[in-house]
Amino acid sequence: MIRAIIIDDEKHCIERLSDLLKENFANQVHLMESFNTVEDGIKAIEKLRPDLVFLDVQIHNKTGFDLLRHFDKIFFRVIFTTAFDKYAVQAFRFSAADYLLKPVDPEELKQAVGKLSLGTGTNTVSDTVLHLLNNIRETQIASKKIGIPVITGLVFIQVSEIIRCQSDINYTTFFLKDKQKLLVAKTLKEYEEILNDYHFFRVHNSHLINLAYIKSYHKGKGGSVTMTDGSEIEISTRRKDDFLKKMAEL
Repeated sequence: MIRAIIIDDEKHCIERLSDLLKENFANQVHLMESFNTVEDGIKAIEKLRPDLVFLDVQIHNKTGFDLLRHFDKIFFRVIFTTAFDKYAVQAFRFSAADYLLKPVDPEELKQAVGKLSLGTGTNTVSDTVLHLLNNIRETQIASKKIGIPVITGLVFIQVSEIIRCQSDINYTTFFLKDKQKLLVAKTLKEYEEILNDYHFFRVHNSHLINLAYIKSYHKGKGGSVTMTDGSEIEISTRRKDDFLKKMAEL
C-alpha cells in the first residue's frame, strides 16, 4: 500500500484528488492527510514519512519547489499538480518528473500512479527532483525580464539576453546578445545586486559578466575570459578563486 499525502492550497482541488484516489486506487493508495501550506507540508513529511506526495506547484505565496529545497535528501516520490504553466511543464518534461495538470484528469492520474515503482531507489528519485529544480531555475532565468531606464523611458529586456555590463564611474553600459548597447545612469553595483542570482559574476571592478556567454578562459595571474561577443575581459586577482568556484558550480 502506497502511503500518500496531498499538499495544495485549494480545497476543491484536494477534494477532487482525494475522491479520484478513493474511486480508482482504494486498494493501492492510502491517503493519510492533506495540508495547505508549505510549512505544514514540511512538518508532515518529516513526521509521517510518506511514500508519495501530491505537491501543488503554487502554494499561497510560496511554491512546491521551496518545500523540496528544504530536504537534503528526497526520500519520497513526488507527483506535481499544476495549473498550466508552459515553463513549469517544460521543466517537468525535461526532468522526466511526474506531473498532473489541473483540473486532474482521471486517466492521467491512473497513468501517473500506475507507473510508480516504490522499488526505485531514493537516489534516483532525489536525482530526478534535483534535475527538476535546476531546470526550473533555468526556465525562470530564461523568462525573467528587467527594466532598463534609458533617456526615452524604460526598456524591458530578458536577463538571458545580457552578455555583460561595463562600468564607467556612475554609468553602466549593457551589451546585449543582439549587439545592442544600452547606457544607463546607474552604477554597476546596483545591477550586480539585481543580477547576482542569474549566473552573473563581477570579475572586475568595471565588469559584470553573464557566465553563460563565456567562450573561453585564459590562465594568468588573475586570468581573463573571452566572451561570445568577442570581448576580452580581465579577471581581478582577488576575484579569481571565487570566479573559478562559480564556474565549477554551473
